[in-house]
Amino acid sequence: MNSVDFSLPDSIHTVALGVGDLNGIMRGKRIPSTHWQTICEQGNALSIALLALDMTCDVWDTPYVNFDNGYPDMHMFPLMKPVELPWEPGVAVCMARAEGMDHKPVPIDPRNALMRQVERAASMGFTVQVGTELEFFLLDPQTLQPRDSGIQVYSLARASELEHVLGPIRQQINEVGIPIEQSNPEYAPGQVEVNIRYDEALLAADRVVMFRSLVKQLATTHGYLATFMAKPFYDQSGNGFHTHYSLWQNGKNQFSEGGKINATGKSFLAGIQSRMAETALCGTITPNGYRRRQPYSFCPVNTSWGYDNRTVGLRVIEGADSAVRVEKRDASADCNPYYLLATDIAAGLDGIEQGLEPSPPTMGNAYEDADAMPIPLDIVEAVKLARQSDFVKSVCGEDAFEVLAQQAEREIDFVAAQVTPVEQDRYLQNF
Repeated sequence: MNSVDFSLPDSIHTVALGVGDLNGIMRGKRIPSTHWQTICEQGNALSIALLALDMTCDVWDTPYVNFDNGYPDMHMFPLMKPVELPWEPGVAVCMARAEGMDHKPVPIDPRNALMRQVERAASMGFTVQVGTELEFFLLDPQTLQPRDSGIQVYSLARASELEHVLGPIRQQINEVGIPIEQSNPEYAPGQVEVNIRYDEALLAADRVVMFRSLVKQLATTHGYLATFMAKPFYDQSGNGFHTHYSLWQNGKNQFSEGGKINATGKSFLAGIQSRMAETALCGTITPNGYRRRQPYSFCPVNTSWGYDNRTVGLRVIEGADSAVRVEKRDASADCNPYYLLATDIAAGLDGIEQGLEPSPPTMGNAYEDADAMPIPLDIVEAVKLARQSDFVKSVCGEDAFEVLAQQAEREIDFVAAQVTPVEQDRYLQNF
């Protein structure tokens, strides 16, 4: 059924095989090479609970998988030829797909949502290309604080200071098959950004899942904790996940006309713009993530769009025909890439099918654009809008959406029940 060569060279003794879970965290098993051929033919069994775990690995009863049905098994099958990890000789990594014991897709597998939109785009004659930019912090694992100080964004001196860890991240992850275009220090101590070259949407999302897992592994080998948490420090920049979209047909970018965005590109943009508020949960999944959404933070607070404008929610980039694209800037680095890309692409394709036109572009500061429609600034509003949205439910799938929404509601309750150190500092001795 699959033409990919899954065979292992003699140098490989172990394969780390995994899928992206509810939060896009890569989870799976390590498999000895002596058992690899059996896995390729029959799959590897593990509980469907993997797709209904929160980020702390807690489980709860969901409509699809629960204590009443015993948290049954599914199978993982490899998607790609395993690639040896440069920092762990003899061990290869491999992305997998999930399959039910009935040999059908698992309804709560987030990857299915994106696969459906990729297939839809193909039926319209389009290949969806997506470039991804992820920000993350490199922290001391004991103090959980940055080892450097100051804001030196793009500083080559600071880049050199971080090269002992960021160089291997950039170079060795590239060797694993995730094409890294560049890295740079970002707008906070310990914060960096790495850009992954654009490719077909499903592969782009798979690479994000692998990239985050491999970054954390590599950082550990160099004595750091890497975190993609959206807002680790309230007084510092948060971690964003910017996505760059274009549609291609017969080797030509369908968004471009003489290096400028055309009507197709604007309709795609208009579709995303029309759904940004109700799909916010798919790009920012925790209460913490909404702390990023502050005016003048370079994180958008509305659905504005503009040309090469970093204050808007949707930024149009022009230039060479191959470079014309729409950048969406609101998502957090810790979100599930399958749900993010699926809802964005679905909205964009709707925009093309319906011939939508975007609002007038914002020419100045989008934070002061009174005409721009707001997007949720807290998770309570995001969950409310998502639960009211037939669009989000249809794109994610009813069962998958319910797990995602329930996790968010559990996080809301958990965070609301805490007494924070800030409250203790302000109130404990003063009342």
